[in-house]
Amino acid sequence: MAAIDAAAPEGTDVLIERAGAATAAAARRLLGGTYGRRVVVVAGKGNNGNDGRAAARRLRRAGASVMVVDALDAPAELPPADLVVDAAFGTGFRGAWRAPSPAPGTRPLVLAVDIPSGVDGTTGVVGADSAPLAADATVTFAALKPGLLLADGGSLAGVVEVADIGLDTSGATISLLTDEAVAAALQPRPADDHKWRSAVWVVAGSAGMDGAAALACGGAARTGAGYVRLSIPGGGTDAPHAPPEVVRTVLPGSGWADEVVAGSSRFAAVVLGNGLGLDHDPAEITSVVRGCGVPVVVDGDALTLLARAGPVPPLGSHVVLTPHDGEFTRLAGASLGPDRIADVRRLAASLGAVVLAKGPTTVVAHPDGRVLVVTSGSARLATAGTGDVLAGMVGALCARGVVPWLAAGMAAHLHGSAAALGWPTGLVASDLVHLIPAAIAALPGDPPAGGRRGRPSPSGLLG
Repeated sequence: MAAIDAAAPEGTDVLIERAGAATAAAARRLLGGTYGRRVVVVAGKGNNGNDGRAAARRLRRAGASVMVVDALDAPAELPPADLVVDAAFGTGFRGAWRAPSPAPGTRPLVLAVDIPSGVDGTTGVVGADSAPLAADATVTFAALKPGLLLADGGSLAGVVEVADIGLDTSGATISLLTDEAVAAALQPRPADDHKWRSAVWVVAGSAGMDGAAALACGGAARTGAGYVRLSIPGGGTDAPHAPPEVVRTVLPGSGWADEVVAGSSRFAAVVLGNGLGLDHDPAEITSVVRGCGVPVVVDGDALTLLARAGPVPPLGSHVVLTPHDGEFTRLAGASLGPDRIADVRRLAASLGAVVLAKGPTTVVAHPDGRVLVVTSGSARLATAGTGDVLAGMVGALCARGVVPWLAAGMAAHLHGSAAALGWPTGLVASDLVHLIPAAIAALPGDPPAGGRRGRPSPSGLLG
């Protein structure tokens, strides 16, 4: 943003007035009007503070009673107010900031300017000695900042509005995935479609762990795979938890990678590793990942085995790795740090593959540096097996023709949306499988396939 600001054809004063106008407009909406309302603006010495001062002038003209408080000389407690505008520090702030408290016995609304003061604009982390004001809303300029979506920032920012102040952000390489973007990318299935055109081969499971494989199969089937095959290396065809629509085939206990590579050309995607177990030769994993000419989703035990294989040549952007934090550490040789986006980018570049790092905010990095951020997830997904469902969903979207990087982001977005349709407590992974079609149906715009989105009528027929 510093570079974008510097490249702007308009002067700083013009940009400040635009930002002040956007802030004042957001304040009016938050208050439901301004006449007679009490507003306190906490303003720092930089441009963030200047944005707040510009907003204060406009709010006064609109009939509000406005007091501007110097952030560096602020009292421990603010005077009574209906709204506090936090314009103390912006995205470039470093150090500690303890915000003044609202007047005793009051609970004013809080509007943050660009980002809640004290939140790191890159990581979303709040320092140990900082105590920011939690905002009800944030008005940010030109583009979202990572710190509004990650770590503490996501919970402190409130409802975030992006205000256009005339800056050129077309060079941004990080994007937040939305319902609208997912709906636009989810192409209708052609009228002459057939099951093999979007077939997914799930190579997963082991003794006592067929449930993980079954959940991956369910995720693939419910996300639109036309045909799902399950093969458990060395496990025969015994997979009692798999959906009845899933076809089971036999793979040997060793040397199975050659069979998968040879047979993969008949499929549109391969999902590898859910509940596979760790007794397999890591070379089997690298053989499948590097040998298949179709998208390969690598999850669960296959990620650990891939890490054990040692340094491997670049895998290719058709490969999607879906690690949780522990698996990420094994693959990268270091744990995820505060700058989650930078760390995921680095691993994607080093492995030459797409990396989907699961978490409260999911980060999907392409090896060329592009990043998708997904915020639809919640603590409802913090239960065993939901990651297996996600792997199957990624495989199905790849099989439906979505490029793997985007397929990974779309699957993560729908995964979180599906969980939001379930119970706040007690949602389990098998419930999630059955909520996927409803999450797809709830997307805006035209339906992705024949028929309309939405719930059936009481008669069970689509009206």
